[in-house]
Amino acid sequence: MLPRLRFAGKAGIGRNMVNRPPPKIFSAARLAAIRARALALQQREDAARFVFDEMVEDILERLAFMRVEPRRALVLGDMTGLLSEALTHGGAQLSALPAGRFDPQQPWPEGGFDFIASLCHLDTINDLPGALIHMRSALNEGGLAIASFPGAGSLPRLRSAMLAADGDRPAARMHPMVDTRAAAELMQRAGFTRQVVDICPLNVSYRSLERLVQDLRGQSLSKALASPTPPLTKAGLERARASFMEGADSDGRVTERFELLTLTGWR
Repeated sequence: MLPRLRFAGKAGIGRNMVNRPPPKIFSAARLAAIRARALALQQREDAARFVFDEMVEDILERLAFMRVEPRRALVLGDMTGLLSEALTHGGAQLSALPAGRFDPQQPWPEGGFDFIASLCHLDTINDLPGALIHMRSALNEGGLAIASFPGAGSLPRLRSAMLAADGDRPAARMHPMVDTRAAAELMQRAGFTRQVVDICPLNVSYRSLERLVQDLRGQSLSKALASPTPPLTKAGLERARASFMEGADSDGRVTERFELLTLTGWR
């Protein structure tokens, strides 16, 4: 469960990309349904937004630190709309090319951007190496790309709870996640320069497993795997709840950890 994505050496990746299609890990149809549900949930005032809020704040701080003022930008996966609003307010012209309306694993129908941002988007596609190559190709010379998503090491409490639920026969109930080493290698092989990969930890406390799951669904972070998994039994759900609450503090709250991975690179 929740394995870290690692990739073969350079020659191995090249052969895989040229001669064989990538393995089908994620379901595009399921992912579209997950995002549609999350967008509907985001209309509620009490919707969870902390993952996207953290990512947007981080991206805006990076742009300010690097003194980058995008003129023509593309934003993918901006669930709350805050990043698009901030960029527009800063004078950027945003493309109307939305996530889900094109395949980022194929050559993009539009290019010439001096800034591309991707939020919780690239980590749930089957051909991440190809997507990074096409992202770089959609940039102008000197253009900047930033992609952010939960990386390996995220959700350890939930992972333990799911393992406890299934016992000796664990099912794939969570996404495989990318680690920093694999991300750095992919950025380099995609041709980005001055590439940087880093992690921003985010801790959130919960009184129940159900509330954590609700927050994940509200931010389009639930499972989008292509292979179906058996539903949890009633007994399995009780084991998951008990395992999750084993880590509760004196106030009855469990701290879950998100490790937000950010990939930054220039063309």
